[in-house]
Amino acid sequence: MLHIEPVTLATDRLILRPMSLEDVPAFAEAAKDGELWEKKTTTVPRSEDFEPYVRKAVDLQAAGLALPFTTVVRDGQRVVGSTRYMNIDAVNHRVEIGTTWIARSWQRSFVNTHAKFLMLRHAFEVLGCNAVELRTHRLNDQSRAAIERLGASLDGILRRHMIMPDGHVRDTVVYSIVSDEWPAVKARLNGRIAGDASRTA
Repeated sequence: MLHIEPVTLATDRLILRPMSLEDVPAFAEAAKDGELWEKKTTTVPRSEDFEPYVRKAVDLQAAGLALPFTTVVRDGQRVVGSTRYMNIDAVNHRVEIGTTWIARSWQRSFVNTHAKFLMLRHAFEVLGCNAVELRTHRLNDQSRAAIERLGASLDGILRRHMIMPDGHVRDTVVYSIVSDEWPAVKARLNGRIAGDASRTA
């Protein structure tokens, strides 16, 4: 059985730590960067709605259904977003990485690469997952491109899968990485991290 416990994951530039109610003000500020709640292909609360968002995430963690992280840039200890393990299938050793959002100023930076590296490494090398799933809106081209750059394979599309906050019905694109693919994905991510470091040195 897969057993997921709260844990802090870190690289030299990024920290993923368990989410807590103390993060509410920092999340509110991060979401203002780009007014992320306005994006139709994601679900990010308005700044004033983060307390129930975090309470629900913490409750899901207590029930063993999710493990939400606060995404922190080491330089300045700045909270720039959130991500989580979710849809945990303990019997079949599967998890989904999802509910990921990043403040606009930090999108297309090192943040997403480091976060995915940390979560995938922990899932495959510590938790012993057979597969890690990643899902996104069919129309979210930026997210789909980022997932595909990881080396994830397209499993299919869940048509008319979710009703979004603005009322439109989302088709959800499902990708996955399986344990046999992790060494190649890890090498690719390590290369990108090393390249990012050399460009900022």
